[in-house]
Amino acid sequence: MGQQEKVTTSLAGGIGEAIGASLAPVDSELARRYPGDPGIRQPVHTVYVPGEVFSAGTVRSWGDQALAALDEHAPDAEALALVLGLSGELAEPVYARVRAKLEREPIEDLRVDFEDGYRGIDEDTDAARAARLLAEADPDTTAPYTGIRMKCMEAAVRDRGIRTTDIFLSGLMEQGGLPDGLMLTLPKVTYPEQVAAFVRLLEAFEKAHRLESGRIGFEIQIETSQAILAADGTATVARMIDAAEGRATGLHYGTFDYSACLGVSAAYQASDHPVADHAKAIMQVAAAGTGVRVSDGSTNVLPVGSTEHVHEAWRLHYGLTRRALARAYYQGWDMHPAHLPTRYAAVFAFYREGMAAAAARLAAYAARTEGDIMDEPATAKALGGYLLRGLECGALDEAEVTGLTGLSRSGIEAYARPRRGGLTVAAG
Repeated sequence: MGQQEKVTTSLAGGIGEAIGASLAPVDSELARRYPGDPGIRQPVHTVYVPGEVFSAGTVRSWGDQALAALDEHAPDAEALALVLGLSGELAEPVYARVRAKLEREPIEDLRVDFEDGYRGIDEDTDAARAARLLAEADPDTTAPYTGIRMKCMEAAVRDRGIRTTDIFLSGLMEQGGLPDGLMLTLPKVTYPEQVAAFVRLLEAFEKAHRLESGRIGFEIQIETSQAILAADGTATVARMIDAAEGRATGLHYGTFDYSACLGVSAAYQASDHPVADHAKAIMQVAAAGTGVRVSDGSTNVLPVGSTEHVHEAWRLHYGLTRRALARAYYQGWDMHPAHLPTRYAAVFAFYREGMAAAAARLAAYAARTEGDIMDEPATAKALGGYLLRGLECGALDEAEVTGLTGLSRSGIEAYARPRRGGLTVAAG
């Protein structure tokens, strides 16, 4: 062995320690504000059902109605492919998976609505009934994520929203406790102070019921122009995330309230309007790295009536969903059971058509082999995330992804959701 060469540096006097000390507050702030992905499944959609009509059979009813719409308007893979423009190689696997999804898990995220969609006459009773039904629901026949959308924190309806939230959460506690997958949606937020007020409400509930502080999170619905841009020119939505003190789980775009707020005519209110793209881009940047997920809104064009109209509505919904997926909005809102076939068709086609290419790139990165694309760690994270989301919703099968990548599911998860400060990969 040759003589080991002595390495010297020109920076002496503990400058590294001094820099570390000076940046310690920044390190702490980065860890607090940008913890990264929460590491749990994100539903591909949210379905909201008015509180007065919600029942124990709602989830199964939506699935049955969606299947009936397929049977009537696209009874086989060829028919659906013709409507949506699916390629021949995608038609059969997408159609089979759509039907299987509607039979097994038609709704991934259910919100019992006590805001705009509510038309009941006894909100106390309906809120208590919603809690009881959700607590009693069979895990195999209900949605993985469930909860309510209460009224907002504006003065005219604030007390009603607080009361409904209390009745619903208290009802769950009386039935055995808060379930996993509990979701609350706070609508029409305009000022960060309204978010902070909702945090105080949840803190008081947790204290009264001896729950761990921070146990209850919530989504913030973005439906007003002030939620995007404050009077002083700052991005309000970023301040809202901060005001939530770690409880914010999502930002949900409200297509029609936001469009109306900006004066968009009813005929042009849609999730692909320029005002929607602007708002969702701000939401996306504000949420990046914080662990807060973003969700697109809905379309109000319902697939009902004649086959011709159903097909037209399906093509619209499919196109909007695919557009959102390409823009990294992996969740949206569905308003009618007949939207479910095209929600899942769009999601499944999105992941299946890109599976082979994404898997090959991730496999090459994992093996550190050269291909025609040079990927970086951030891209490996995106590739892993793409495949993992496809697995979680049922678009992809674990065996086929493992076969293409050489990675187990845990290995893919390690790329998709790396721990801060390092990456641990499990192969094989």
